Amino acid sequence: MSTFQTDLVALLPRLRRFAQALCGRPDQADDLVQEACERALRSQDGFTPGTRFDSWMFRILRNLWLDSHRRRAARGGVHETLDDAESIPGADGASVTMNLLDLRDAERALLRLPHDQREALVLTCIEDLTYAEAAAVLGVPPGTVMSRAARGRIALAKALGESDR
Repeated sequence: MSTFQTDLVALLPRLRRFAQALCGRPDQADDLVQEACERALRSQDGFTPGTRFDSWMFRILRNLWLDSHRRRAARGGVHETLDDAESIPGADGASVTMNLLDLRDAERALLRLPHDQREALVLTCIEDLTYAEAAAVLGVPPGTVMSRAARGRIALAKALGESDR
């Protein structure tokens, strides 16, 4: 297996997490990741060695999602949100149930954010990209990523604070 393919396989969990944040549904996220991987494999000559492979892949994935989003909007399609949380195998009990409910609340709150804030938060807080790296993925200045992430954090905190009441 080539280094390109090895790097792609290693990146799959992160790509899926980002796709899940964009799509809101595991099945759609899986389809999006698969499409992004296919595109990357067909276009691997477009990757510049020595640059961030993950940023390049996140950009491909995001562009595919935006294209899909625009196509659905043009056809009057509806974007679904996540209605069911995935279960965590293994332990059970009251604390696990409460953690699942908290996780579900956080996931729903994240999915209700405007997509620009959601993207900025996922890339910087979950995927641990710098503001500059996230800016390159999103095609905006780093300051824009910083303000989107800040607004997203405030909105999440507010939404999660209200869900406790």
